[in-house]
Amino acid sequence: MSIEIANESGYAVDEPALAALARYVLGQMRMHPLAELSVLLVDAPTIADLHQRWMGEDGPTDVLAFPMDELRPPPPGSDRADRARSADRDPSPAMLGDVVLCPEVATEQAREAERPVEAELEMLCTHGILHLLGFDHAEPGERATMFGLQDRLLDSWRAEHAAGRAVAEGGESG
Repeated sequence: MSIEIANESGYAVDEPALAALARYVLGQMRMHPLAELSVLLVDAPTIADLHQRWMGEDGPTDVLAFPMDELRPPPPGSDRADRARSADRDPSPAMLGDVVLCPEVATEQAREAERPVEAELEMLCTHGILHLLGFDHAEPGERATMFGLQDRLLDSWRAEHAAGRAVAEGGESG
């Protein structure tokens, strides 16, 4: 999977960690291995402009998702081999779309929620990716599905990421 991160926000963000999270989420959602994703980090005026232009809402927001192709996770019962075979037939990568994050807004939200900014950006990036994959939260049932999936993905990412850090730091032996 190709994940492109462009930071135009003026905020220091761990871009490799954000790309690793995005790759993990797409892998867990069993997306095509040649899928491409763009994550753009922008300042508050830029996201406010996008928010107004595309959503008709005033002011800055934390995340926007702009889907490109109609890609969905594969149906239950299919596996990675099915995707590999389809990749052989159609080798052109598919662009999922753009996730636009605003670290400035995320920083304020993280402060209000009393959690690390990194955790807020991880949540927002995962949320944006799920929107690109067709998930929504307009209705209560959709909301429960999307936020439940978002929480499970983040919990598993953090557990795996923490285990990897412990091994790298020599904190665990096998």
